[in-house]
Amino acid sequence: MNLLSLFRFRAWEFDLSLKYLRTKRKDGGIAVIAIISFVGIMLAVTALISVLSIMNGFREELMSRVLAFGGHGYVYGRTIDDFAHRDDMVARLKAAPGVTSVTPFIDSPGLIQAGNGRTGGGIMRGVVPEDLKNTPIIAGTIAKGGSMDQFGVGDYGGDVVLIGDGLARTVNVIPGDEITLISPGRSTSFGSTPLRKTYIVGGLFHSGVSQIDQSFVYMPIQQAQLFFDREDEWDALEIKVEKPYEVQKYRDAIVKAVGEGGLFEDWTIQNAATWSALKIERAAMRFILFFIVIIATMNIISGVVMLVKNKARDVAILRTMGAGRASITRVFFLTGVMIGGAGTAMGLVLGVLFCTFIRQIQMAIEFIFKVRVFDSNVYYLDFVPAKMELSEVLFVAVASLLASCLSTLFPALWASKLEPVEALRYE
Repeated sequence: MNLLSLFRFRAWEFDLSLKYLRTKRKDGGIAVIAIISFVGIMLAVTALISVLSIMNGFREELMSRVLAFGGHGYVYGRTIDDFAHRDDMVARLKAAPGVTSVTPFIDSPGLIQAGNGRTGGGIMRGVVPEDLKNTPIIAGTIAKGGSMDQFGVGDYGGDVVLIGDGLARTVNVIPGDEITLISPGRSTSFGSTPLRKTYIVGGLFHSGVSQIDQSFVYMPIQQAQLFFDREDEWDALEIKVEKPYEVQKYRDAIVKAVGEGGLFEDWTIQNAATWSALKIERAAMRFILFFIVIIATMNIISGVVMLVKNKARDVAILRTMGAGRASITRVFFLTGVMIGGAGTAMGLVLGVLFCTFIRQIQMAIEFIFKVRVFDSNVYYLDFVPAKMELSEVLFVAVASLLASCLSTLFPALWASKLEPVEALRYE
C-alpha cells in the first residue's frame, strides 16, 4: 500500500467515520470510549499547557523581579578601591555599548530593632538616592503613608531609610516610626564594637519577592559610609544593560572598560543555581506530562480496535463493493484522528483560558476555601504566574495530534487487512 494514498481522503470516508462515532455502543459503535478518549486527551493537553505556562511565568516573574531589584552585573576587585582612577573607570563603563546605568553601593548584614523591642535580621544597603528613585520595583511600590521625598535629604544623606514590607511586619513598624540599625562594625586588635544608630522609616516597598521584602533596608550611600565608618568606600558597582537576558554580549566591552584589577560577574553567574534549577524543572515537567498525553491517546487504540471488530461485516461489504484497503484504513484512521483532534482543540482552549484567568481563579479558590494556594514564603512570589509561549503551545498541539495519529494508524491498518470471506464467515 502506497503511504501517500493514505492521505487522499474522500467525502464518503469522512461521512462514514462520523457515522461510526455517533453510533451507540449497543449498535457496534464506540460512543462511550470516544467520549472517554476525548476527555482524557483534553485534560492532558490542558494540564501540559497550564504547567508549562506556569513554569515559564514563574521563571520570568522571579528573574525579572530579581533583575529589576538588583543589577544585571557587578564589578568587584581592586579597581573599586583605586580612588585616583575610580571616576575614570565609571565614566568608561557608562560609555560602554549597551550599558544603561552604573551605580556604586555598599552593604552589610545587621540587626533592625524597633522601639517596641522587636528585632529582625536584614541587609543594610547604601545606594545613590537618585538611582533608587529611578528603580520602579522600589520607588513604584512604596505603600500608602510612606514616601521617598525625604530619602537622601539632609547632611550625609539624612536619617530616612526604606525597608521592605515583610521586614516591617517582622518588627511591627510603619512609615514615620523609628528603628535602630545595629551593625557588627569593623574588627580591630581590640575586638569588634557594634555600630548603632536610630533612623526614621520613610516608606515600605513591596517588590513581590519575599526574600527581598523580608531582608533589605535602603539608606543613602553617604549615610551608609558614615554609619559603617567607610569613608568614600564602595563594595561594588551595579551594572544595568539594555537587554538583561543577552548580558553576555556586553561582557567584553564591560571587562575592557573595567581594566586590570577588576572582576565582572553577570546575573547568570550569580544566580546560576536558581536559573539552572528552573530550566531543569521545566524540562522534567514537560517530559513527564507528555507521557500523560501519550497515555490518553492509548484509549483511542482500544476504541478503534473494538470498532473494527464490531464493523467487520461492514468492512467485508465495502471491500466486495470495490473499496480498497487504503479506503478502509482512512475510514478508521479518521475516526481516531477526529477524537484526538477534538480533544486537542478543546484542551488548547481550556489551557489558554486557564492561563489567561489564573489570577482570578486563584483569588476565587482562596476566597471560597480560605486557604493560600501559593505561599510566598516558599515560592518567593505572592501569586501564581503564567506565561504562554506560542512555540510551546504549538508543540503541545502538534505532539498531541501526532500521538493520536500514531495510536490510530496501527488498528486502522489492521482493519484494512481483513479479508471479506473471513469477515463474513461467522455472520
